[in-house]
Amino acid sequence: MRRLTLRAAAVAACLVVPLAACTSPDDTAETSSSSSAGSTSTAGPDINGDGKVVIGVLSPGDLNDNGYYESFVAKAQAFTDKQGWQLIKVGSVNQADALNQARNLCRQKVDMVALGASELKDAISASEETVCGNTAWYVPAQQDLKQTPKITISRDFINEVIFATGYANGLLMKEKGYTKAGYVTGPEADFSVQAAKAFKAGIRSVIPEATLVTTYTGDFNDSGKATEAAQAQANQGVKALYPYLGGATDAVAKFGNTKDLILSTPGTDRCDSTSPKFQVSSIFDPGEYFAAALQDFADGKLKMGVSRDWHLGKDPVPTVKICGGTAAQNTALETFISDVGSGKIDVDAQVAKLGA
Repeated sequence: MRRLTLRAAAVAACLVVPLAACTSPDDTAETSSSSSAGSTSTAGPDINGDGKVVIGVLSPGDLNDNGYYESFVAKAQAFTDKQGWQLIKVGSVNQADALNQARNLCRQKVDMVALGASELKDAISASEETVCGNTAWYVPAQQDLKQTPKITISRDFINEVIFATGYANGLLMKEKGYTKAGYVTGPEADFSVQAAKAFKAGIRSVIPEATLVTTYTGDFNDSGKATEAAQAQANQGVKALYPYLGGATDAVAKFGNTKDLILSTPGTDRCDSTSPKFQVSSIFDPGEYFAAALQDFADGKLKMGVSRDWHLGKDPVPTVKICGGTAAQNTALETFISDVGSGKIDVDAQVAKLGA
């Protein structure tokens, strides 16, 4: 693509095959002159003025995982179908390829680039490039992420909802006399390590002597590795298991059902699911956050350069539910969530104290 005579063909190839890692020198030659965070509203969803609205989604996960990653695109699909918009979705995007994938979406004249998870934050720099000049950007975040004038951030606070998930597990464990819980996840990343601490702290707020067995398999979607880890934990006496996973969630949950383990969902409400069956729904559904942003986008009210924060006990989501809990358990959980929202419970302080 360094030869001028090949540039047109290369760009055409990128338009046809959105997964191709194509980059053109002209795409990165110019960037926006704006460098400080401001706030600008989108005038309307057809930002590039081509007579149609196209939303492009990049996700690092399996788009059919029955959980976190699928929720993001499922809610987007339902919304765009209702609006008569087009949705382009690309799953299982490698973090190292996020930037090129974002450029490829922009070449397809999308009006919005939406990242399915903050793991793909390396794509954000494309928002400053000429190729993405006429696009809005939506980025979810569970931790500190630099706000720029070209993106809108939707931020939740993982300590809050996972702490409450641990609390709900603690209530169920206490009823059965259990003291040992397990946590199986993928890579040992900052957010997954922090989630383990918050989960342990929540359980210990009910059962001070409780212990947590933690396993990092290195892959959110590898069902074999995750199930093997769950089996090992069950052999160690684990009675409540949190599969903090992506595509491997259901395989682990089905195994957990055979051992009658207390199971929690990683992000969505699945209290109605029977195969597998969950006892706690830990709901930090990215689809709900994205749907709210898409509604603002449709109304011309979505602002770049700002973030929207979602807090447990203050907003409809995130939240936690006990599936089929007793009246006393449900009341205790509702009070706990309300106390988190009001600030009566200092989550970060409790996680630091009880999750170590």
